[in-house]
Amino acid sequence: MRVSKAQVAENRARLLAETARMIREAGIAGSGVDALARAAGFTHGSLYSQFGSKERLVAEALAEAMAASDAVQADRLPPGGGIGRFAAQYLSPAHRDRPGTGCALAAIGPEAAREGSAVRSTFTAALRRMAGRLAAALPLEPKAAEPAALASLSTLVGALILARAVDDPELSDRILAAGRSHLSAGDAGGA
Repeated sequence: MRVSKAQVAENRARLLAETARMIREAGIAGSGVDALARAAGFTHGSLYSQFGSKERLVAEALAEAMAASDAVQADRLPPGGGIGRFAAQYLSPAHRDRPGTGCALAAIGPEAAREGSAVRSTFTAALRRMAGRLAAALPLEPKAAEPAALASLSTLVGALILARAVDDPELSDRILAAGRSHLSAGDAGGA
């Protein structure tokens, strides 16, 4: 039976969305091809016919996840408006507790270095976009904004990774609070 182009596009979108969710929840290594395909209602063969490899699927799913994050960042990081509002949301218990719908940089960051060029290239592009938005939001001259944005991004992603990793809920909350406090102080230009 022939599948329409619209159905193929819908199937592809569903597979990308499920893959993006699963790699953020279980990691890339923890998301096998069979599990990824099954979560979207497909066979692993259909995954390979659509994407050719798990790496290509993960890279495209990461790009989709980061495109969704881009819209949120654009709203919460107005040029020159500081990063406090964004940091408060990003370093919140709600974001920490929902990795499947959260920032893909924090969810797969620790694994990205061990991935192939397609995933690393997508990760790098997403990181650059996020750093660029942070730099534009900081009330600093462009020359000072880039290093401050990279330090802020490192604080955001690092604090979220640590808060998710520890087994002590109170320590996790303190990590988030420390990151928020540090970054809100950085809104004055000292990040």
